[in-house]
Amino acid sequence: MQSPNLLRTVMQDHTGQYWVGQFIFWFGLSVVPFLGIVFWYNTTKLVYVEHMFLQAALGLLLSFPLGWFYSIIWKFGPILRMCLVLSMAGAVAALWTALRVVTYIWLTGEVNTWNDFGGWYFGAFYIFLCWSALYHGMIYYRLLEIEHTERLKEVAHTKEEQIKRLKAESIAREAQLKMLRYQINPHFLFNTLHAIYALIKLNDDSRALGMIAKLGKFLRYSLEYDPQLQVNLEDEINTLTLYLNIERVRFSDRLSVEFDISEPAKTAKIPSLLLQPLIENSIKYAVATSEDGGQIQIKADVERDELLLEVIDNGPGLAGVKPTPGQTTGVGLRNTRERLQTLYGDQHLFQVEEAKPSGVHISIRIPYESVVSDVPDNTNKKTYNFTG
Repeated sequence: MQSPNLLRTVMQDHTGQYWVGQFIFWFGLSVVPFLGIVFWYNTTKLVYVEHMFLQAALGLLLSFPLGWFYSIIWKFGPILRMCLVLSMAGAVAALWTALRVVTYIWLTGEVNTWNDFGGWYFGAFYIFLCWSALYHGMIYYRLLEIEHTERLKEVAHTKEEQIKRLKAESIAREAQLKMLRYQINPHFLFNTLHAIYALIKLNDDSRALGMIAKLGKFLRYSLEYDPQLQVNLEDEINTLTLYLNIERVRFSDRLSVEFDISEPAKTAKIPSLLLQPLIENSIKYAVATSEDGGQIQIKADVERDELLLEVIDNGPGLAGVKPTPGQTTGVGLRNTRERLQTLYGDQHLFQVEEAKPSGVHISIRIPYESVVSDVPDNTNKKTYNFTG
C-alpha cells in the first residue's frame, strides 16, 4: 500500500484535489495575518499586504520539493520517516524564514528584521509541520479509499465467481440427476417391452395393447417431470399406480401391493419418481422369482421433522438379490442412494436390511416439507390395498 508508484498514481488521479488543498492552505495563511493586521494594528499599508502574499507564494513553491521528498521516503519505516519529516520540515522552514526576512527588508527597508529571525522561524516551522500533517493525512485517506475500492472489487469478483460456481454446480447436479434417471428408465423399459413381446408371442393382443397404453402414459409422466422436481407424496403414489398397473399386467394376482400412508405424509414433498426403482427392485426379486408371487408394503409416516418412507417385501431377502455374472442387479438401489446423496447430502438416511421373517426392508428418511402449515397428526392414517 505504501509504495512510491502507488503514491504517484494517487497524485496523478487526484491532481485537482491536491491543488485545491494547496490553494486553501496558503491563501488562508495570507488572509489570516492580513486580517490580524487590519483589526489588531488598524493599518492596511500596501507593503505589508504585498509581503504577506509574497511569503505565501514562496511557501507554496517550497512545498513542492517537500512533497516530492515525502514521496521518496514513503517506503521507509514510520520512525525513520517521522525523523526525516521533522528534519526536512525544519530545513524548509529555515529557508522560508530567510526568504521572508530578505523580502521584508527589500520591501520595507527595515534592516533590523534579522533580530526577529528566531520568532519568525518558530512560526514557519509550525506552519510546515501542519502542512506535512495535512499532506500525509490526504495521502493516507486516498490510500485507504483505493484499498476500499479494491476490496469492493475483490468482493464483487468473489461474488461473481461464487455465482458462476453455483451455476456450474447446479448444472452438474442436474446433469447427474438426469443421468441417474436415464439409467433407471431404460432398465424398466427393457423389462416392460420384454413382457409385451411375450404377450404378443402368446397372441394375447388385448393385454399387450393395454400394457402398451399404460406404458405410454407412465413414460409421458416420467419424461415430463424434472428429476429435481419436488412432488407431493400423494401425487407420487398416483404416479406409482401407473407403473404398478403395467406390472399388474405381467404378474396378475401374483403381485400384491399394500399402501400404508399417514395423512400428514401425503402432503410431504419428495423427489419425483423416488419410489419407482425401489418397487421395481422388489418386484424383480420378491415377485418375479416366486411362483406364488409376493407382497410389497409401502409405508410413509412423519416422525418429528422427518419423513419416513419404507418399502418392504417378503422375498428371499438380501441373499436372493446378489448379482450373478452378467446381471445389472442393484441399479435402482444404487441410483436412488446417489440421488438422495446429491439432493440432501448428510440430511438423509438410506438403509437396506433384512425384513422379518423374510424379504428386504428399505428405509428412507429425508427432511419433512409440506404444503400444509398445520402440525402433522401422526395418529390419522389411511390404509388401502392396490387392486390393479
